Amino acid sequence: MNFDTNARYLESHEWARKDDDLIVCGVSDYAQDSLGDIVFVELPEVGSSFKKGDAFGVVESVKAASDVYMPVGGEVVETNSDLEDSPETVNSDPFGAGWLIKVKPSSPEELEALLSADDYKKFTEGLES
Repeated sequence: MNFDTNARYLESHEWARKDDDLIVCGVSDYAQDSLGDIVFVELPEVGSSFKKGDAFGVVESVKAASDVYMPVGGEVVETNSDLEDSPETVNSDPFGAGWLIKVKPSSPEELEALLSADDYKKFTEGLES
């Protein structure tokens, strides 16, 4: 299992990483591995605003569909349109080309309240036992 040490995590398996004044969000390696082969990603419209913890999209795999939740509140300023044709990129590169959305945060300090990579790793290890 891979963990991006520059990212922060939700217990619902999303990650968030600061990129200048934006926050890039996606699903963790643990999440994509648990879901299996991802076949469809539904993302919000650019300009949509969400609160931390709101569902903003859906990731569908051959096994299940799963809501994806906002790690931080804010406005969606970009979505990864490449995932429309290549949703499997979330499986192959969840922290890179498989990112989901970029958000202009309404409260940037919310990022620091998320789990560190080490804490998230410990959390996922507890799920497997």
